[in-house]
Amino acid sequence: MYGCQQNLISPNHELKAVLEFICCESNKLTNCGIYYGRQIYLKTHKIIGKFDLEKEYKSNQHYQVIYSQAAQQILRSVAESFKSFKQLSKKYKQGELTDRPKLPKYSRKKGGLALVTYPKQALRLTGNQIRIPLGRKVKQWFGFDSFYLSMPSNLMFNDIKELRILPRNQCFYAEFIYEIEGQKVELNYDYVLGIDPGLNNWLTAVSNVGMSLIIDGKNLKYVNRWYNKQVSIIKDGKRLGFWSKRLAKITEKRNRQMKDAVNKAARMVINHCLDNQIGVIVFGWNKEQKKESNLGKKTNQSFVSIPTAKLKERIAQLCSQYGIKFIETEESYTSKASFLDNDWLPIFGEKPVCVAFRRKGWQPSGKRRKRGLYQTGHHQYINTDANGAANIIRKAIQCGLGKSPGLNQEVSTTLNFDLSRVSRGVLTRPQKLKFWSAKKTRSNAVLTHCAVSF
Repeated sequence: MYGCQQNLISPNHELKAVLEFICCESNKLTNCGIYYGRQIYLKTHKIIGKFDLEKEYKSNQHYQVIYSQAAQQILRSVAESFKSFKQLSKKYKQGELTDRPKLPKYSRKKGGLALVTYPKQALRLTGNQIRIPLGRKVKQWFGFDSFYLSMPSNLMFNDIKELRILPRNQCFYAEFIYEIEGQKVELNYDYVLGIDPGLNNWLTAVSNVGMSLIIDGKNLKYVNRWYNKQVSIIKDGKRLGFWSKRLAKITEKRNRQMKDAVNKAARMVINHCLDNQIGVIVFGWNKEQKKESNLGKKTNQSFVSIPTAKLKERIAQLCSQYGIKFIETEESYTSKASFLDNDWLPIFGEKPVCVAFRRKGWQPSGKRRKRGLYQTGHHQYINTDANGAANIIRKAIQCGLGKSPGLNQEVSTTLNFDLSRVSRGVLTRPQKLKFWSAKKTRSNAVLTHCAVSF
């Protein structure tokens, strides 16, 4: 298993010029490789091989100004994109994909910047600085053959497998790819945590150990609202596709806040599982739910901007690190059905199997009274999102199907959890947690530690 640590580079004028130069040459070399691959495919309908581009562009100027191993990585990534196009085309012809795949397009316009990747073999540690080599043409032109970046204090140089220079919104990042050893922790696989994603309540989690929690998402919604308002003010009266340094600055700030929120929220979920020895997580997720959302103009804008999919992927990554089983299941009717009344949970697009339901249509025992308040069939009031999270566990048990992290195919599973401890009290008042807080509390100290650990 591999991890990725992203550090912001604060370069001086000389280092910034070097980073801009190599990233610009990477962009040009990428476009050269894409042009050659497209021409080969359009004329012969053949896909370029892994080493074909290296043979073709070894004498190219853009290839020679970048260190040879880094240039090879750039061209191989282009070849992999064409290979992916071929595989997706086969799936489209077989009817497994709805959208027709397209040939890889040129990365950026003239003057654009692209990623540069250096394998461990190319790097050298000098003191607390990492020496990164440049191509032989650079030494002939400018008289130097390398540049240096600071070594992160929380990583060991021997653990690093790859270093990436990532340009984004007029900033440069150093991405360190390193190997992570799986951690052995004591877990009980009879304990399960059901997660229902939302907007104001970003994640609502209910477990069969008799605990429930809500990760607040209002601060995240306010960040997106501020960003959308600023973009609207800046772009007012401007041409279509307008971009500026100010837009790049606020976009990068917003992206960093989103990434920070994803890491902290995922860590809170995993820490809750580790503290309570929960061995299984069931995450409710509907395919392309954002694409088909129709919640109104304002709600849609907030809902689509929240990175819930990235949070789901991050939780799945941490689950594989600690040995927690991660199951993804569809969540249709989980918010409407009553958990305490043990309502049947139909699969979306399929009719319920009960004869009575066929006659008069499926009807839940309870109903939602107002935002956050659900009334059961026995006139008991519980939290709406907690009711949905508990039903997600029932849906996974009922269907016996889920999706493993990293796979796009359904995996049959045998699930049988004891939900007797998921009572009305658990579903009434979940504990609310915030990942951003100005108060210096114990929970805030834990979150600060989590932020450093990534």
